[in-house]
Amino acid sequence: MWLLLLAFALSGCTASLGGLTARASDEWTRSYPLAEGGEVQIFNGNGRIEIEGVDGTMVDVRAERTARGATAAAARELLPRITIKEDVRPDRVAIETERPSGILIGVSFDVRYHVRVPKTALVRARTANGEIAVTALRGRLVATTANGGVTGRDLSGGVEARVVNGPVAIDLRSLGSDPIDVRTVNGTVQLTLPGTAKANVSANCANCTINASEVALELMGEQSGRRVRGRMNGGGTPIELTTTSGTIRVAAR
Repeated sequence: MWLLLLAFALSGCTASLGGLTARASDEWTRSYPLAEGGEVQIFNGNGRIEIEGVDGTMVDVRAERTARGATAAAARELLPRITIKEDVRPDRVAIETERPSGILIGVSFDVRYHVRVPKTALVRARTANGEIAVTALRGRLVATTANGGVTGRDLSGGVEARVVNGPVAIDLRSLGSDPIDVRTVNGTVQLTLPGTAKANVSANCANCTINASEVALELMGEQSGRRVRGRMNGGGTPIELTTTSGTIRVAAR
């Protein structure tokens, strides 16, 4: 999975080149019904993914497609080649940006997703170059990005976040039985929990510091500046926090 993400990230490197001042853009919109407890997948290559949990049973997707080129003609020619694949079933909605075929020279593209999903849905979001931001979700979240970061606010389900270059900030409204597993290579990790949350917390880093002084942890086993283990309010939901370069901070709401 990581190799695929990094390959896609490298394939979009023309976006960082100068001179692509011309642009063409449009919007792609869809709405789908989703069964109770269903799954939503948003897979992107270049661009931000924003997901909001809402009441109801509909999944509403708005995608802003943007093509850039050295000339207006080049940007306009690329835009219709940015396709979005749909795989829709009663219990699953899967949306994926497909990279245009062939070699892209003198052009670049990105797609920015704005998605509203039922609060209880299982959400899987993945992009190579871009941030992932999720709010008000009660179901489980699985978020992966190579270059960007992951932000979650007002969450109540389990969280699995994987980042290569970028920070992760998760604010939990409450904890359930599903684990919280947050990992980044180059970036900070911040986790905010209710003060009454019951959890088993494990924080690990290689070249960083860990700050869990804002929550009451009953420490377990050997501790160090790079490794902390402890029970919060007697223990409960497993929480694993890991970074290589950055800081880890656990705070109470």
